Amino acid sequence: MRALHSKDTHDLCELTKGKVVMVVNTASQCGYTGQFEGLEALYQQYKDQNFVILGFPSDSFKQEHSDEEKTADVCFVNFGVTFPMMATTPVLGSDANAVFKSLSAGAQASPQWNFHKYVVSADGQKISSFASKVEPLDAQITNTIDSYLKQN
Repeated sequence: MRALHSKDTHDLCELTKGKVVMVVNTASQCGYTGQFEGLEALYQQYKDQNFVILGFPSDSFKQEHSDEEKTADVCFVNFGVTFPMMATTPVLGSDANAVFKSLSAGAQASPQWNFHKYVVSADGQKISSFASKVEPLDAQITNTIDSYLKQN
């Protein structure tokens, strides 16, 4: 997938191979945008333990800039995000990108708002879904990550 505000691409298979993965749909004009801080802290806490976060900016809930440069500024400048961020893409319904179609089906839960989080086991067999209001460093999420890392 194309990287945010770039011509470069991210090889999702390479980024996620053998890793526990968190996938999150983001929006830079949302009340939950401050969760970028917690997401980055979570990434720093686990990135050396076969864990990665993939961010997917989306305007599916009408809270993302139409200009990817502004979205990138919020992520990289305002919040210092270092985990991979994809180009802006739909995350709902028939227009959803393939990642969100698969996660929504596998978890039997589509995002209801921005900053919905999925945590996927390294073997791809388990998917946990967390609503937007669940903070990135909440014990529900860290316990799930720890559990999935132990299985790895």
